[in-house]
Amino acid sequence: MYILLAEDDVRLGKMVVHMLKKENHVVDWVQNGEDAYYFAKQTDYDLLILDWMMPIQEGTEVCRTLRNEGFSGAILMLTARDALEDRVTGLDLGADDYIVKPFEFSELFARIRALSRRATKPFQTEELSIGNLTLNLNGHSIKRGEKRIQLTNREFQLMELFMRNPNQILPRELIIERIWGLDADITSNNIDSFIRLLRKKLGDDGTLIQNIRGVGYKLSDERQNV
Repeated sequence: MYILLAEDDVRLGKMVVHMLKKENHVVDWVQNGEDAYYFAKQTDYDLLILDWMMPIQEGTEVCRTLRNEGFSGAILMLTARDALEDRVTGLDLGADDYIVKPFEFSELFARIRALSRRATKPFQTEELSIGNLTLNLNGHSIKRGEKRIQLTNREFQLMELFMRNPNQILPRELIIERIWGLDADITSNNIDSFIRLLRKKLGDDGTLIQNIRGVGYKLSDERQNV
């Protein structure tokens, strides 16, 4: 799943991002409600995990605003408030579920799986297609044309990131943050080597995943890239 985490507690945020990536999710992390709203409007997330109490704008307000504007993805609220009226308030504002802090990661993962099963999106939305590339999010697989290609977990996560942002330049620093995490000991040279191996698997001569010199990479969706 493509998940947006909005959590201002840095220690908890790092832990949640790390654990979600271990479960093969692609995760963006923001630390205030304003950024949560902006990211959710710009990107087609499968799930938003919103902390109730955040700077600038509370998670409940972000939830209410997005629902009023037609956001149809799943929303899970994180809250230290366990009173019945607080839980009812969150659900009435548009949240699909909530989890009370502190929580066990096994419970968080179970709730995410439940929300995934309850999703109203048709099955075909679980595939991303760019040119002759097809990424199957359910089957965790990718095809180029009719050829099925075996990817590692990180390669799959990177391809999902590329395919959700076609023709957009992704800086190396952003790729490191989203795929390996903020504290990862990964250099730009490591990223370049990683991309070379990925290109080799895809049979790409550099026209599909393009190197933007001095900045990063972008995935081209031009149909002539076969």
